[in-house]
Amino acid sequence: MPILRIPEPYDFELSLERFFYWGLDRANVWHEGALHRMVGGREVRIERASGGVRVEPLDDSIEPVVRKLLGLEFVLEPFYAFAAGEPVLAGVVPSLVGFRPPLAPDPFESLVTSITAQQVSLHAAFAIRSRLIERFGERGDLAYSFPTAERLAKAREDELLALGFSRRKAEYVTGLARAELDFDALALLPDEEVKAAISSVRGLGEWSADWFLARHLARPEAWPAGDLGLRKAVLAFYPDVEDIRAAGDRFRPFQNLTAHYLLLALRHP
Repeated sequence: MPILRIPEPYDFELSLERFFYWGLDRANVWHEGALHRMVGGREVRIERASGGVRVEPLDDSIEPVVRKLLGLEFVLEPFYAFAAGEPVLAGVVPSLVGFRPPLAPDPFESLVTSITAQQVSLHAAFAIRSRLIERFGERGDLAYSFPTAERLAKAREDELLALGFSRRKAEYVTGLARAELDFDALALLPDEEVKAAISSVRGLGEWSADWFLARHLARPEAWPAGDLGLRKAVLAFYPDVEDIRAAGDRFRPFQNLTAHYLLLALRHP
């Protein structure tokens, strides 16, 4: 099986724990120590291997998706050097070395996921997301492809209500699917312009835009200050902080990686 090289240190299970910690994710299925995802109509299996990961099948169309999914856009060494000089991070990061935050390969998927996670627990969000995927996605062996915007644009609101969506969230999902955002153009814009474009879509505010920057575009200074989980994580390690958004300045230009490491450290003290 082909090997995709990943710089060491790399902790495969720790990096991908979000795909089994919160519950089943039908688009990214963790099964017997491997991750399964549909790419271009084919189910891809990713497992740990010496020097990186073993990917089957692997070709020029699959590799960019896998690289995105595994967070290979992040460069960890400069962040580790920065963390070593920051008093709190210096005590947090060493136990998590090798954690490489995964990214959402598909921008539409990233935004729909943020809608499902609004004002509910992540356990509930994963359950609703998986029901959406099963209902409107294409099934492989273990995984499903995430539903396309074209497919969800044709969905009826009552179909989404039956999956656990509130009426308002059902409207947000179908509205997003019909919005025809130019994601390729968005990826070329500065952070603030990306946030403005995302926030202009009904149902997507600053919180969703921040996570889009963080978990799809991998922007280094993305800092989802409005996220309740990040707020808890920051206050757990920096109890004197009063303004979560302003606190991000101390981690510049590594706000994104800092947020992911603090969130993981809160789950795995």
